[in-house]
Parts: sequence; C-alpha cells; structure tokens
Amino acid sequence: MADRAPLLKTSLAAVLLLALSATCAVAQTADKPIADKPTASEPPPRALSDAVKAVLPAIVTIKSTVPSEARSARNLGTEREGHGVVVDDEGLVLTVGYLVLEANSVEIVDNNGRRSSALVVAFDNDSGFALVRTVIPLKVKPVSFGDSDVLKQRDGVMIAGAGGEDNVLRGVVADRRRFAGYWEYLLDNAIFTVPPYQNWGGAALLDEQGALMGIGSLQVTDAYRGGRSFPGNMFIPINRLKPIFETMKAGHRPEGSRSWIGVNTQESRGRLIIANVQPGSPAEKAGLRRGDVVRSVGSTEVDSLADFYSNLWAAGPSGTTITLGIDRGGERVDVTVRSGDRYKYLRLDSSL
Repeated sequence: MADRAPLLKTSLAAVLLLALSATCAVAQTADKPIADKPTASEPPPRALSDAVKAVLPAIVTIKSTVPSEARSARNLGTEREGHGVVVDDEGLVLTVGYLVLEANSVEIVDNNGRRSSALVVAFDNDSGFALVRTVIPLKVKPVSFGDSDVLKQRDGVMIAGAGGEDNVLRGVVADRRRFAGYWEYLLDNAIFTVPPYQNWGGAALLDEQGALMGIGSLQVTDAYRGGRSFPGNMFIPINRLKPIFETMKAGHRPEGSRSWIGVNTQESRGRLIIANVQPGSPAEKAGLRRGDVVRSVGSTEVDSLADFYSNLWAAGPSGTTITLGIDRGGERVDVTVRSGDRYKYLRLDSSL
C-alpha cells in the first residue's frame, strides 16, 4: 500500500489545508499524553470478512473541478480527486469536504469505471463532511452507519479507498482524542489510525461487519500521543454526522455553525503564532499579521488551539466583535476583530 501515489492532483500539503493555507503540514492535537505506545506498525494480515467485501463496491472515486477564482483554488487547486461512500439508494455519497469545496463540477466513478455526474448537496465546515448526489442513482448497495463511539485504542479496522480489495488496508485504532486544526477547526473524539493510508481523502473507515465508522480527513505524524513521531491518519467519526445528516441531506447548512476570523495558527513552545492571514478575511481587515502571537480572547488567556477556538466561538455568532490580546514585536496590543461567516467568505450557496 505504501507505494500507491496519493489520489489528489494537488500537493499533499494543500489537501490538508481546508483553511486555505500552506504554511504547515500537520495540525496540532489537544489532549494530554497517554502511556500506551505502539509495539508494531501493522497487524498480521488476514483475509477480509465477507461483510467488508460486500460493501467495497459502494466506495467510489470523486473527481471535482473548482473555478480558478474560487477562494480555495490557490492552495487546494482546481482539480481534486479522492474517495466517497454511497450511503443511500438514491446516489447520495458522503465524503470529506475539501474535495468538493467550491466545486462547480463533480464526477463519481464506480469500481467498474462507470462515470456519473453529481451535484454538491451540502458542506458542513464544523465537522468537515460533505454530501454529493449523482444525477442517476448508483446501482450499488449503500453502506450502513456504525457506532463510532465504540471504537477504542487497539481495535482493528479496515481503511478502504475506491478500487476494491486491492485498496483495503488493515489497521488499528491508535488513539481517540480531540483534534485541533490550525484552520479554526476543532473535532472532539477524532479517530487516529495506524499504519498510514496514503490515499486518505474521503477513504472509508470500516469495522469487521462492514459498517462505516468514519471518513478519512488527514495524514498526521502524531497518531499516538506522547511527543514522538508516529505517522497515521485522522478520521472524522461517523457519529459526528448523525445529528446533522437529515439537515445536510435536505441541502441545508446545519444550525449553530461557528463564527470565523480567517487565521491559520500554530502551537509552538506554548505560544499561538499566526502563520497566515486569509486575504479579505475579518482578521486581515482588523490588521492581524503573520507572526502575531495570540495571548488572550477577551479577558481569557489562551495557550492552545483548543482554548483559542473555544473562547472565540463562545464569544458569539458571526458578526460578534472580539478583542484579541496580541504580542507583536515585543509589545502587547489589543486588536478588535468583527467575526465573519466562512460560508459567505467561500461564496457558498446561502442555503447551505
């Protein structure tokens, strides 16, 4: 599996940057170390169960085209490719959002090479999920949702991309923990797996019964907590989709979406350093700069991405005025930012 080239036609680093930044390659994680350490990178190979084999035709290839003027085109590119999972009898396909973000053309390719045009149904920035639907229903049995909450460290899983049995990798759950991404993204109880699956974007995480437990989001260097490098993948748990599934399926944006200011921030030696400011974002309009160190949100001191985002979102919905305490060139300054709506910034349909 390690020799398989990544499916995305853009650079691997770009795929990780849902927030449109190429300033760093792996996001930060947000919980304390655990004592358990890996003893092997891969479990002994064994035959796939019949239940897993039965669902593999429902894992398809997604190809999308994005206008060159799209906000995400600069770093995610205008041609993207990854995986998706058919989840109903009417051609509904679940995938990771960055594959179809701002897309004006989406194509689904099944394992027999049949191509179908598709439309983006909904995109949820808070979870990272997206739904697309083929114009003509696909003639495959949909995959059922599992209960991702039951997955725990050392549980065996299958990671599957489009293409059948040759593209299935046996793995284990390395960790369950909160994941904080530098693009203003926070995911509770994320699933980390090893060994790394190279074609991770939209890949299916399956249990032994063939139930869908998660969707591939990232390749990471810290699949295990504890400070040392150990490569793997991060999956968005399928239980994160369940409360918003019907809303998204109907083509709507889930309620309560978070406010946004438009910075990419890195944790470095206890400091939160702004690595990039999105052009035209609330942060740029407020005068935030690359290299600024975020020290507080309102009156609350913050020293982690999770703290930063939690306090930022707690301040109120988009349009809320927020004061950030910033270290800049050795001086402490207060910067007032009026938060915005990422969906509007990305020029997504107002109904999503």
